Amino acid sequence: MNVIGMRLAVIAVVGAMAAPAMAADKVCNVRTYGAKGDGTAKDTKAIQAAIEDCSSAGGGTVVLKGGKFVTGPIEIRSNVVLDVEKDAALLGSVDREDYAKATRMRQPTVEPLIAVTNAENIKITGGGLIDGRGQVWWDYVKGVKDAGVLGTDHPRPMGMLIDHSKHVVVEDVTVQNAGFWQIVPYYSDDLVFRNLRVLAPQRGAPNTDGIDPFSSSHIVIDHYFSSVGDDNIAIKSGAINSPGPDAPSHDITITDCTFEAGHGLSIGSEVSGGVQNVHAERVSFKGTDQGIRVKSNRDRGHDISNLSFKDITMDDVRTSILISEYYPKVMPAGAVPAEPVQRLTPHFHNIRIENVKSVNSDWAGVIVGLPESHVVDIELKNVNIQAKKGFQIGYADVTTDWFVVSTTDGSKPVTLGPEGAIKEKQ
Repeated sequence: MNVIGMRLAVIAVVGAMAAPAMAADKVCNVRTYGAKGDGTAKDTKAIQAAIEDCSSAGGGTVVLKGGKFVTGPIEIRSNVVLDVEKDAALLGSVDREDYAKATRMRQPTVEPLIAVTNAENIKITGGGLIDGRGQVWWDYVKGVKDAGVLGTDHPRPMGMLIDHSKHVVVEDVTVQNAGFWQIVPYYSDDLVFRNLRVLAPQRGAPNTDGIDPFSSSHIVIDHYFSSVGDDNIAIKSGAINSPGPDAPSHDITITDCTFEAGHGLSIGSEVSGGVQNVHAERVSFKGTDQGIRVKSNRDRGHDISNLSFKDITMDDVRTSILISEYYPKVMPAGAVPAEPVQRLTPHFHNIRIENVKSVNSDWAGVIVGLPESHVVDIELKNVNIQAKKGFQIGYADVTTDWFVVSTTDGSKPVTLGPEGAIKEKQ
C-alpha cells in the first residue's frame, strides 16, 4: 500500500469510530412533548424539550415521525440521536425574528437552525428532510454588498453548525435551502457525513455551500450528492487578514460523490490556518461551475499541502482545474512584483491530480502561484481535458505524466506565463 493509501485507510478507520455510543436507550418522540407536526405550528420548544430529556437521561433518540415540524434554532446535546424519519420533515421557521443574534465562529451573526456546540457522540439520521426554507433570507440580502461574509449587518442562519465538537455522524438525510452555509464543522474532530443529499437552487440562493469544514479534522465525506448555489465543498481555516492563531483543517477524505450545480470541490479561499492531508477519490462533476479548486491570496493563506485528487470525471464544467494563489483574480495579466513572505503568504505544495477526464469544459484550467511563493511539487498524471480554452501555468513548477489538453478555440493547449515551468515525468 502506498503512503496516500495508508493515510486513507487510517482516516477511514477514525471516521468509523465516530458512531455515537449511547449511554441510555431512551426514546423521546417529540409529539409526547407537545409537537404538532402540522407544518404550521412552531414546535421549537417541544423539540428542544425532547432533546434535553434524552440528554439528561444519559443519551437516547429524539424521534420526528409522520409530519412536518416547524422549528426555530435548536441545540443538539451530547449522546443524542436526532432521528428525522423518512415520512418527516424538520422545517426552519420563516420568521426571521426567531433567529436570535449570536456570536458564532468569532463573528456576530444569528443562531443556526441546528447547533452542536461543545458536544460529543451525536448522530443526525433517519432518511427524512431538514429544510432551512431560506428564501426569506436570500431575499433579505439581495443586492447587499459582502452578504456572503460572516460579521455583516445582514446575518443569515447556517443550516447546521458543528462547533468545537467531536464524534458526530450525519447520514441518510436530505439537507436543503439553508439561509447561508448549509453544514459547517468548526474546530471539530472525528466527523462522518455519509449518504447525504444537500440541495439549494443554483440561482438566487447565495452562499448556500454544501459542506464547509473550517479548522476541523479527521473527516469522512462519503456518498454525498450536492447541487447548491455555491461551493459543493469548501475547506477553510482562519479568515481574511486573520490576526491568528488559526488551527488547520486536516485529514479529510472525500469519496464517491456527485456534484451538479455549484462551485465545485474547493480548498480556500480563507485558509490562514492551513489545510493538509485532503484526499478525494471517485468524484463526478456534471454542469458544475468549477471542478477542482484550490484558492488563496496574500491576505488569507498558509501551508496548503498533501492534497490528492484521483479518479475524477467532469462534464460541462466551466473550469476543470483552478489552483491560484491570486484569488479572487485567477491569473495576473503579466508579471507581478514579489512581496516579502509573511504569515499569511500562501504556500501550495505536494499536490497530486491523477486519472482526470473532463469533457465540454469552457476552460481547461490554471495553476498560478505568487512570485515569492511558487506552487511547487505538483503532479498531473493521466489527466485528459477537452475544453474551449487551454491550460495556463505561471509562478508554478508542474510535473506531468500523460497530461493531454485539447482545445476548440484555437488557443494553445498549454501556455506558460511568468516563471511557469512544466516538466514531463521520465
